[in-house]
This record gives sequence, C-alpha cells and structure tokens, in this order.
Amino acid sequence: MPRRGGFTLIELLIVLVLIAILATIGMNRFWAAKDRSLISSMQSDIRNMAAEQEHYYDRYLVYAAAPTDLVDFRSTPGITLAVTYAQNDGWAGNAVHVSLAGRQCGYFTGNAPAASGAPATVNGVIFCN
Repeated sequence: MPRRGGFTLIELLIVLVLIAILATIGMNRFWAAKDRSLISSMQSDIRNMAAEQEHYYDRYLVYAAAPTDLVDFRSTPGITLAVTYAQNDGWAGNAVHVSLAGRQCGYFTGNAPAASGAPATVNGVIFCN
C-alpha cells in the first residue's frame, strides 16, 4: 500500500504541545513586563506628587494633606495615591494600582515617620514591594 504524504496524529500533537509551551513562556514574560510598567507609572506619579508637594509647601509652609489639595496634579488612571502624613516638617504617601493586588510604592521625606511611607525605608527614595 502506498504511503500518503502528510503528518501523523502524533507529529501534530507534538507540534501543538511545543506551541503551547512557547506561548506560556511568552505570556509570563509579557505579564512581567506589564507589571514593571505599572510599577514605573506608580513611581512616576509619586515623583510628580513630590514635586507638587514642594510647590504647595513654598506657598503655604505646610505640605498638602491629600492629593486633591494639589491643584496642578493629576494621577494616572488606575493609580490611587494617598498622603499618609503631612505636616510642616515633612510628608509621606503611597501609591497603589488596581491591577497590582498587594503591591504598592511608598515615599517619605523630611521628619515624616518611615512607617507612614511604607514600603519606603530611606528618606527621599521611592520604594515598591
């Protein structure tokens, strides 16, 4: 009996398994890159809020108690910013993104307690967990 050209069922299944493995590796790398970009957005928003806080301090000699008090500041959609400490000697705050459950970025400066800027541990440095 003459052999017909084409692929056997086993060959097709092996190819499908290889494609599935490569797709899984690619998706994991894609999600990791997406998470990194969301964290960068949170860091950028905190950095921008810090600049606006300094402008607010120059005008009122106290730091703003809420991001909504900063007239020229708008956060990125999906990011929630909070000021956790605001006095005339320093301020602290954090950022959370709706797509990153359990992860946040924090910042504190001046005499603000480090715990209020968690997860930041160094004065003036944005840190994310």
